[in-house]
Amino acid sequence: MATRRVEMDGQNLDFDHGAQFLTAHGTLFRATLQATHAQPWPDETRQVGFPRMSSIPRALAQGLDLLVSHEVVEIVGEPGAWRLRHVPVRARQRVLRPEQAPTEEGPFEAVILAVPAPQAAALLAGPAPHLSAVVAEVRMAPCWTLMTAFEERLPLPDSMRMPGGVITWAARDSSKPGRDADRECWVVQAGPEWSREHLEDEAPEVASALFAAFAALAGGGLPQPLHVAAHRWRYALVETPLGAPCLWDPALKLGAAGDWCIAARAEAAVDSGAAMAAVLAGSAGPGGG
Repeated sequence: MATRRVEMDGQNLDFDHGAQFLTAHGTLFRATLQATHAQPWPDETRQVGFPRMSSIPRALAQGLDLLVSHEVVEIVGEPGAWRLRHVPVRARQRVLRPEQAPTEEGPFEAVILAVPAPQAAALLAGPAPHLSAVVAEVRMAPCWTLMTAFEERLPLPDSMRMPGGVITWAARDSSKPGRDADRECWVVQAGPEWSREHLEDEAPEVASALFAAFAALAGGGLPQPLHVAAHRWRYALVETPLGAPCLWDPALKLGAAGDWCIAARAEAAVDSGAAMAAVLAGSAGPGGG
């Protein structure tokens, strides 16, 4: 549930370049969307963050002690006294700063990983190789996303789904509730196979290729864009899930949760997190926190 903000001529262009919409099948996620003021788009069966997708995780994060723009690179220590080594990253580019030695935090009684499965497997390889091996069985697909904006409105539907092609989804982000309807902002997402084939391509090259594919979809021509950029989601879609709501070793007090435990839906991430919370509450015992 991410939003990219680009300043242009003193105004912001907003692109929901991650999850495009949310569907609630269970009561927990339905209550989560209601509590975070999600709004229907483009119909009552789907919801989006208001006034942007990132509003939902921001609302859920209120009151939490967060350290952002840092990447945990290693879990060290022992059960009941884990320590995390982390390094800062440059915002958006996610480039590690190797000149700075890792900072160490802790000790922590327990550590829960809520990151994509391949990243969780790498972090668990040292302290819990048996958990790492289980998580390594999960398969996730990438997704290249194009963000583009125009001065004039395009003669296209607000959203289009095209399974199996170069482009599988395109949406007029500016048509979502709470967005600036005067800014013609589009998010275009490539299919997993195309994204795999071009996974290590440079972002400008991918942006150019996806813009050309979008132009073909629009009938062969698009007006001069105000903005064109691409973002790579290396771990975007769950293809082979874990098959369990979460992962937890009570002896080590190490665990992991995420959509990849259950299915390729944002709701699965919430359900997995709730399952992890229930496990932790149970492991604390009577009177535990």
